[in-house]
Parts: sequence; C-alpha cells; structure tokens
Amino acid sequence: MTTEIKRSGFVTLVGRPNVGKSTLVNKIVGTKVSIVSNKPQTTRRQIRGVLNQGDTQLVFIDTPGIHKPKSPLGERLNSAASDSIGGVDVVCLVLDASSMIGSGDKFIAAKAPKDAIVILNKCDRIAPEKILAQLTAASELGFEELFPVSATTGKGIDELVNHLLALMPEGPQFYPDDMVSDLPDAVWVAELVREQLNHRMREELPHSIATRVTEWEWPRIRVEILVERESQKGMVIGKKGAILKEVGTAVRSQLVDGVFLELIVNVDKNWQSTPEALERLDL
Repeated sequence: MTTEIKRSGFVTLVGRPNVGKSTLVNKIVGTKVSIVSNKPQTTRRQIRGVLNQGDTQLVFIDTPGIHKPKSPLGERLNSAASDSIGGVDVVCLVLDASSMIGSGDKFIAAKAPKDAIVILNKCDRIAPEKILAQLTAASELGFEELFPVSATTGKGIDELVNHLLALMPEGPQFYPDDMVSDLPDAVWVAELVREQLNHRMREELPHSIATRVTEWEWPRIRVEILVERESQKGMVIGKKGAILKEVGTAVRSQLVDGVFLELIVNVDKNWQSTPEALERLDL
C-alpha cells in the first residue's frame, strides 16, 4: 500500500567540481541517477533524483560543479548550477572534507541563501580528528547547519535525510512512485556511454567528449561520440576498436537484455564553443 504524499520539496546540491554531489544523490536515492567519475565537470546538466519516504517526497537536484569557465560550455554549466539555487526549498552547499576550503567554496557560499545547509562530504577520507577542524573551517562560511557525511560509506546520510524531511512544507507529489529520475531514457544511455569513456580516458580528453543518441529504434540504439580533434578519435576507438568494445559491453550490462548498442565516433572541433552544437547536445 502506497503512503499518500502530504509534504514535498526540492533540494538542490551545489559545490565545486568533484566534491561528490552526484555520488551523494545516488546514495540518498538508493539507485544510480547521475553518472560519476573522478573527472571534473562530469555532471553537465541539472538532474533530479526522487526519494519517497513516509508521507514526504524529496526531489534532489544534482548540478554541475561551479568553476572558472574557459568555454561557452563551461559558462552554461555554471548557469545550470546557479539557476538551481533559486525557487527551491533547501540549498545544500557540498564541500570536500579531504581538501582545504578555498576561494571557490567561498565564491559559491556567497551565492547561497543564509539558511543553506553545509554538507561536508568525503569524511571517510580523513582522520576523525581532522573532521572537527574541517567543520570549524566550514562554520566560518556563516551557515548554521553542518552535516559531516560520506557518500561512499553512507555514514551520516540518515541524519541528513531526516533533517531534510523535517524541513519540507506541505505539498503535492511531483513525481510518481516508480520514478527516481527525470532524465529521458535516450539522454541516460548517452550519459552511460560518456561515463564509461571517462573511466578509460586520461588527462583532459574527457572534457573534449560529448555523447548523444542519434537513433532509437528499439532495440537498436545508436550513440554518437563527439571529440574535438582527429587524434582524439583514435584514442576513443582504441587499438582495433578495443576501447569502444569495452565501453559498449559495460553500458549494455546496465541496460535491459536484448539491446543492440552501436557506438560511432565523429570529430566536431567546435562543439564546446558553438551555441548550435550545445543546443543539439541539449547542454
């Protein structure tokens, strides 16, 4: 029997790149709704993850990391993150416990409302005695509520979620019971391909990769992989197609049986800098 939703609200997570916002949303929701990697700017759009608990629905908004942009794409990512701060019930500023709180964190903190919640993530990566020092440093940002957590181990997550549940106002159910993300299926498959490429590509190449579904005739799915230089095309394909084969196998393992996934690689030197290309890629 489904509990009737009586309270609901939106919670946006903002922070620098690589502070673990996507991993945190995935952990809270209980399933993978955002791709993750150790590469900055893995998240390129607002992604909503839905958690129903008791009579309350929490809608979490995962956002791109706010950074100093070097391209029109970077400017769009920053706008997507900044735009998520307004019109929500709670803003969570996510910090990396394993690194010093710096000017980037302070820049984002200045954009957040005074009642924002600070989440000190990756506490599993530092010694317990250092957590207090980091919490003290975080408190200097001027926010009252601070939660030390680990999105990897789950420590502190229950306390955070319970606090957020208590903050939600009366409101309707925004998403049905069986919906955990607002990401369209085609976008999700393209994201899975990009995630697997991120895991296999070194240095700056992941920033030069974009993916999109160009054909969806079930069970056939074709995903176009864009790179910026001809030399990158060979790196993505791999020797005798080895990289693409690995990526395809890894992605198909996360999809329903029977999917025929085709991956093609093309070069578009200006995809990060032309509005037309960014619109085409829905970025």
